[in-house]
Amino acid sequence: MNAKILFVEDEPVLAEIVQESLQSRGFELLHVNTLADAKLQYYQYNPQLIILDVMLTDGSGFELARQIRNVDTLIPIIFLTSKSLPRDVVEGFESGGNDYLKKPFSLEELIVRMKALLHKNKPIFKSATDSSTIELGLYTFQYPKGVLKSFGSARMLTTRESEILHLLILQKNMIVIRKDLLINLWGNDDYFSSRSLDVFITKLRRYLKEDPSVCILNIRGQGYKLIY
Repeated sequence: MNAKILFVEDEPVLAEIVQESLQSRGFELLHVNTLADAKLQYYQYNPQLIILDVMLTDGSGFELARQIRNVDTLIPIIFLTSKSLPRDVVEGFESGGNDYLKKPFSLEELIVRMKALLHKNKPIFKSATDSSTIELGLYTFQYPKGVLKSFGSARMLTTRESEILHLLILQKNMIVIRKDLLINLWGNDDYFSSRSLDVFITKLRRYLKEDPSVCILNIRGQGYKLIY
């Protein structure tokens, strides 16, 4: 897989292990160990995915993710961190991360998660609306561009936000099984992926709150239902 990866990690031993492993699998990888270098190489190297340590010597990976999301809502970001409290996980996804991997981690698991984000597996739900403008009450949603418009304003959704909303739209007024969402979009249904989904659902509800007729219902023990 000839994908360009920007790897931001300041632990020398871990960085060397991950770098050698990914390069042996065909990834093109550039390693840096500071936020300053990461910012520079994000623009110069033009990576397709970022693996980002949270606690770096010159700052927080969460803050770098926020800065990147101000200019790029599409590039996948995977956080690597020893911080695993629920509030840390929430902050990671709120700052723009697509995935969150706790140290110590399996290299095989990292690679699986990278491939899932790079491949952007085709949705398990098929529809003719795969490239169109969709009306949701007073909103319009452009997919796959990820533009949500309402009341004369427009919001650019992240790739993951757009994917989740699209799958809910395709199953309008029907229950979308939570596990199906997790497996389809994250490739697994573990704690961190599940917590991530919770964060994204909360954000989508906030984006859609201007029209009370549009609602994402939580179906206890099953999943979600989008009604409008």
